[in-house]
Amino acid sequence: MSCTLCDLPTPDTPIEAEAVDGSFCCRGCLEVARTLDGMDDVSAAADVDGPDGVRAALGADADADADADGARAAETADTEAAFVAVDGMHCATCEAFLEARATDDEGVVEAEASYPSNLVRLVYDPDRLGEDDLPSILDGAGYRARPVDAEGEDDTTETVGRLIIGGFFGMMTMAWYVLFLYPTYLGLDVSLLDVEGIAGTYLLWNVWLMTSIVLGYTGYPILRGAYVSLRAGRPNMDLLVALAAGTAYVYSTTTLLLGGTEVYFDITTVVVIVVTLGGYYETRLKERAAGQLTELTESRVSEARRRVSGGEETVAVEDVTAGDELVVGAGERIPVDGVVVEGTAAVDESLVTGESVPVRRTGGDEVIGGGLVTEGGIVIEADEAATSTLDRLVTHLWNVRSSRSGVQRLADRIAAVFVPVVVLLALAAFVVHLALGAAPTAAFLTGLTVLVVSCPCALGLATPLAVAAGVREALDAGVVVTDGDVFERATAADIVAFDKTGTLTTGEMRLVDDCGDETAIARAAAVERFADHPMGRAVTEAVEVGEASPTPRDADGTGVTVDDFERHPGRGVSGVVDGDRVTVGRADLFEGSELPDAYRERYERAIGAGRVAAYVGWDGRVRGVLVAGDEPRSEWESVVSAVAADVSRVVVITGDGESAAARFREHPDVDDVFAGVPPEAKAEVIDRLRAEGTTVMVGDGSNDAPALAAADLGISLESGTRLAADAADAVITTGDLTTVPAVFDLTRATKRRLRGNLGWAFLYNALAVPAAALGILNPLVAAVAMAASSLLVVGNSARGLRTGDGGDQSPGVTTGSDPGGATEPPATAADGGTEG
Repeated sequence: MSCTLCDLPTPDTPIEAEAVDGSFCCRGCLEVARTLDGMDDVSAAADVDGPDGVRAALGADADADADADGARAAETADTEAAFVAVDGMHCATCEAFLEARATDDEGVVEAEASYPSNLVRLVYDPDRLGEDDLPSILDGAGYRARPVDAEGEDDTTETVGRLIIGGFFGMMTMAWYVLFLYPTYLGLDVSLLDVEGIAGTYLLWNVWLMTSIVLGYTGYPILRGAYVSLRAGRPNMDLLVALAAGTAYVYSTTTLLLGGTEVYFDITTVVVIVVTLGGYYETRLKERAAGQLTELTESRVSEARRRVSGGEETVAVEDVTAGDELVVGAGERIPVDGVVVEGTAAVDESLVTGESVPVRRTGGDEVIGGGLVTEGGIVIEADEAATSTLDRLVTHLWNVRSSRSGVQRLADRIAAVFVPVVVLLALAAFVVHLALGAAPTAAFLTGLTVLVVSCPCALGLATPLAVAAGVREALDAGVVVTDGDVFERATAADIVAFDKTGTLTTGEMRLVDDCGDETAIARAAAVERFADHPMGRAVTEAVEVGEASPTPRDADGTGVTVDDFERHPGRGVSGVVDGDRVTVGRADLFEGSELPDAYRERYERAIGAGRVAAYVGWDGRVRGVLVAGDEPRSEWESVVSAVAADVSRVVVITGDGESAAARFREHPDVDDVFAGVPPEAKAEVIDRLRAEGTTVMVGDGSNDAPALAAADLGISLESGTRLAADAADAVITTGDLTTVPAVFDLTRATKRRLRGNLGWAFLYNALAVPAAALGILNPLVAAVAMAASSLLVVGNSARGLRTGDGGDQSPGVTTGSDPGGATEPPATAADGGTEG
């Protein structure tokens, strides 16, 4: 059975409620569905504690990551899936071509290409192909395929090289035209050169040679794109450009061979250079393409240590089967989901769950594939599917990321209609003029003029130049736009969803409360200096900056010495300070110790609020309590209020339990708080919200990446993880939430610029193409008009964007501290352990 919310497998006993229709994989999904379905009685979301909630939500079956629209067939037990990076993709036609090329191989079951990310996902038969064989299937025809982790070529550098070579020879070509050929064609006396003489012939063949270099080298990507277009059966702009430039070149070359002198190599040169320049802007926007899944991909485990009779053996994760016992030591990632059968360890699951505190895992506990063992060691038994939650998270991110259609796809859709119409119109002009008695050469030039004047330089530049203007303005505002699609898709937000930990909060543990005498706090800080854990850092940092007790010193001013330091994984730490064994940690470390009621109440109150708490004691008595928490950002309330004034709904999404999210539910401008939501279900929540309107997701963690990618606009904070930045459409480099509203300003202003550029491009074609078909223009005038229209688009794009004017005014945010901002409970394990 599948979860009604996220379509993932449910437990043997599905989570259900009388007031909500459907069956769910976890309580978090149930509560999300209750709220999204508009129920009046919204109950608090239950805590999702570590892998128990996450694993249930993400499921153990790799089939669960299929697209919602069913576009991707799920792998079977007889197939495997892998990613291949392919340099050189630049449009939807490239995707269709590579997918067809891949599936022509009998060993490939299915292929999905994504030109925004330069990745191709292949489902293949491992009996026919190995993963190392996959790049060779896609390599060729101008595309360079490689493993995802292999360093690729820099498309930007290649494009610049083509522009430099083409620009040099293009300027030489146009110099001869301006000095000699144009005056001759216009009937002016050029005494320095007789075009029909030996010197003129020499000059014309030099022009031919230089134009050949421009067309063959600089224009190679265009010619390849036209070839791919024909092979894929999907006409694109490259085909029209190649027809115009190629026809002018072939006609002029033929004219030279027949002894003629009126040639149109200038048209070929201008068309190729202008279109390549537009391609350069597009390539700049894809510089980060190869790193799309960098962080999670690098963190995936490829090998596992399997316990066998007499020892251990190293095997590929793909060879792990249900029931295998796998050994995982400190510093290693857990290869697959499973259950601990031996040992105890502190496991950092933040990459998958977003939980900031490592959790203690011991016999009988379930663990997540992808979790990092920070201390101790365990033996796990692989679960029935023998797969990793982390691997499924990678696949899910691919699904939501590659399913988008972008700005450039708009031009490709237009081309599917525009290109055939122009070609037919050019042929019709040739036939009609020929039928009306025009000479064959004149009729041919009329058809050529139609191709040249309709050459979509302005249309091709309209999108990338408007996007480049938006990117430039965004950088000035402290926002890095990582995906140009944002300017098409997200111009008026209806719903804004904020991640909590690390986004609305700082994501850093701080000591928010301490109870006890100075000696207790000082001794605790001394012991915690040796603990690699957020609580330890919170205590020592607080003491060092004077927020808690003074820096621990002994009588003569030297540093306190800690002897016989000992870690108690998942429970705490201890060490001998001034002759006393000082212990800092959970309640179970102090069984049998004298515990004052005031300390117990403070400890339990902190745990109930979702904070991390620890006792401090020695000599059989608890001497103090430490409480650490994750502070809200000082500006969070003002940002939420400002955003709420401009959108219909503001929501907060968190994987933490209800106690950690309560503070945000109390904010008057927060409409909903979805607590206990596992990573993959976050993306499903965003999908549901998108059904109600344009949805923006603001987050920072790897576990937010699928939701950031699924949203109409994903905004990541620079302080977040690299994967979150890769998945987002915009990254706030200042790390300041007050910049979020500026992103809305920029998208709206850029959209206006984009519409203006496209409007001019279509207006130009609406006037110029009929004039060319009627014979009013000649190829030379057509080339000038085409270049002029492109220059107009360039000039329009070079103007500064006007943000915040008219109806596009986005919410402003007053930077300042939150007068009521104290502390906020982080994602923690309910046991309050301090050493994990």
